[in-house]
Amino acid sequence: MALMNDADLLKIYRDGNKNYAFNLIVEKYKTQLYWQIRRMVISHDDADDVLQNSLIKVWESLDTFREESKLFTWLYRIVTNESLTFLKKKRNKYIIPLVNVERQLVNNLRTDEYFTGDEIERKLQKAILQLPEKQRIVFNMRYYDEISYEEMSEILNTSEGALKASFHHALKKIEKYLSGD
Repeated sequence: MALMNDADLLKIYRDGNKNYAFNLIVEKYKTQLYWQIRRMVISHDDADDVLQNSLIKVWESLDTFREESKLFTWLYRIVTNESLTFLKKKRNKYIIPLVNVERQLVNNLRTDEYFTGDEIERKLQKAILQLPEKQRIVFNMRYYDEISYEEMSEILNTSEGALKASFHHALKKIEKYLSGD
């Protein structure tokens, strides 16, 4: 069965076939959402947990989705916020500074049995983890998911100009890291 467009999925949902429509939405977007989360929290197990929490929020909120943005944008906003909340709780739980959280994420990357990238991809991921949180999110959304600045602006509630600047600074920092300067 070909994936339906969002308007059709929402129509099925609004027509009362909520479970069926929700399952179709999850099937259509779960991989993209998982990887958005995974790039933020690094660990496969943590990403699975955050995805589950995000999907629960989607289920609880789908009735109130007003379609002022695309379904994909709305879903991305939820998983991004859930990922940020997870990272914040992790920092607060262990009372560790942000720098140490980044170091822990790099260590998780090193020992992650699910990481299938080669050494170049591992080095890129380490460079990305050196970025401030906002630059890391913007870089991942633009580089991996090719999300437009307009959509990112809706997801992150930030101006397009600020997002372009964040991406530019992130790119320069990654280039510097990868060149060994």
